[in-house]
Amino acid sequence: MPLKEKAKTLSNRLRHSLFSVRYRVRHRVNGRFQPYHHTLPNRYPWLFQFAADALRGREECRLLSFGCSSGDEVISLRQYFPKAHITGIDFDAGNITRCRARIKDPAIRFAVAATTADEVAHSYDAIFCLAVLCHGYLTISDAPQADPLLYFDDFERVVSDFSRCLKPDGLLLLHTTSFRFCDTGIANAFEVLLEATPEQMAADLHFGRDNQRLDGERYRAVVFRKCENSLLV
Repeated sequence: MPLKEKAKTLSNRLRHSLFSVRYRVRHRVNGRFQPYHHTLPNRYPWLFQFAADALRGREECRLLSFGCSSGDEVISLRQYFPKAHITGIDFDAGNITRCRARIKDPAIRFAVAATTADEVAHSYDAIFCLAVLCHGYLTISDAPQADPLLYFDDFERVVSDFSRCLKPDGLLLLHTTSFRFCDTGIANAFEVLLEATPEQMAADLHFGRDNQRLDGERYRAVVFRKCENSLLV
C-alpha cells in the first residue's frame, strides 16, 4: 500500500476512535455507568443462592436490584426469595416499562432512577448490583485508564449511598465493576463474606482511585456485609 494511502487509513481509524470515545462520553449522562442492557435469567445462581443462605430467617426481607434492566434479575430473585419485597430500579425508562408489563406482583415495585438517592435509609436487607458499575468497552479493551468513560469518584458516590440504604448486617453484592470496593472510603464499614473463584469472575479490568488501570492479582471480593455498628453510614 502506498505511503499516502497508509496515512489516510491511519487517519480514518484515529478519527473513528476519537468519535467513538466522544460518543460514549456524550451519552453517559445522569450518573449512568453501563451503556449495555444485556441480561439473562438466573445469571448468577451461585451468588443468589449464597445470598439466600446468608439471609435465611429473614424471608420477608427487602431486596434492591440496582440496574434491573428488563427484569430477569428480579424474576430470579423472586425464585430464591419467595416472600421478599423487591425493588428494581434502572436508568432506562423503557426497561422499567418492560419490567412492569412482564411482572405483576404486589410485593415488587419498579422505579426509573440512576442512583438510590430516593430510597429510604437503612431499609434494605440486600442490594444486588451486578454488571452495572462498569463499562462494556473497558471490560474488553486494554485501556490504560477508565476516564473519560468512568470515574472512581462516581463509583464511590454510588456505593456510599448503597451503604446508607442498607440495614446494619445487610448484604452488598457487587460483581463486574470497573473499580474495587476496597478502595472506597465506605469499605471499612463492611466485611468481605465471599470471594469469587477465577471461573466466576468476568474478564474485566480494574482501575484505581486515580482512574489508572491496576495490574497484578485480580480483586475477587463480591459479597460484603455491613457491620452491625454501622448505623450511621
